[in-house]
Amino acid sequence: MTRRLLLLALSACSLFNACAADDKTATRLADLKIGGGEIQVDELAGSYAVTRDETVHWVETAARAVTHYYGRFPVAHLHLLIEPRNGRGRASGTTYGSEDGGFIRIGLGTMATAADLKDDWVMTHEMVHLAFPQMEDEHHWIEEGLATYVEPLARAEIGELTPEYVWKETVEGMPNGLPAAGDRGLDKTPTWGRTYWGGALFCLLADVEIRERTHDRYGLRDALEGILKAGGNIQTTADIEYAFKTGDEAVGVPVLTELYTQMKGTPVTTDLDALWKKLGVIYKDGATSFDDKAPDAAIRKAMTAAD
Repeated sequence: MTRRLLLLALSACSLFNACAADDKTATRLADLKIGGGEIQVDELAGSYAVTRDETVHWVETAARAVTHYYGRFPVAHLHLLIEPRNGRGRASGTTYGSEDGGFIRIGLGTMATAADLKDDWVMTHEMVHLAFPQMEDEHHWIEEGLATYVEPLARAEIGELTPEYVWKETVEGMPNGLPAAGDRGLDKTPTWGRTYWGGALFCLLADVEIRERTHDRYGLRDALEGILKAGGNIQTTADIEYAFKTGDEAVGVPVLTELYTQMKGTPVTTDLDALWKKLGVIYKDGATSFDDKAPDAAIRKAMTAAD
């Protein structure tokens, strides 16, 4: 069924009933106001190794990164619930739309340290989900791909990550998104690699192409801002073609629509080595350096510049 950007008719459901039950045993850590949004931070009881202030700083940093990237916080209100997980492993999270904004459930290892929180990408990844409409299952790759792609760029912009780190992770991760034998295109190949990294590769190609065709006046960020300004956030559901058309109109070139037409049902293979050479990204022995004389070196710099 074709749909435009519509508010979800969210009724009382088991998820939000469960949240209400959790609230009875949760401690309020903070009420934050960032980027025009309000964030209610609650935490379920547990023997956490990090302090309250360290946890709140983790949330604040992710919210600042997302706000900086999109120009504002994506929803008017976010309820963030942190719950304990055994061990020190990386946090895990899930994001939902709600009647007044969004709800994120984050699992935090009870042995996690402040250093672990500083290195964590999950909090920012989940907040990026707030800034894009919900899609049909076959388009889940754009939801996860966007969060995978935007998260490190947003953190780099506020000085939390270096360009060297961002491009190292990009060069190492993007091969996971290339089509393998039996691939039927992004819409029909719901593997882990194609969902997360295939979606991220789509976003990278779109970002570079938009910047090339607009002489670096616009990038993918501007297309995403256009979708968000049109009402497309986690509270809405959208037809993917309409969402991409909205983003294309914001930047004046139909890059998202054209790329989607090419990649949705066909296993398009990208020459990553040629792409890195064009951007001036040099990866050797696990380290990243840059060639500032490369054709798209200015584009690469603009994508990861700290502000």
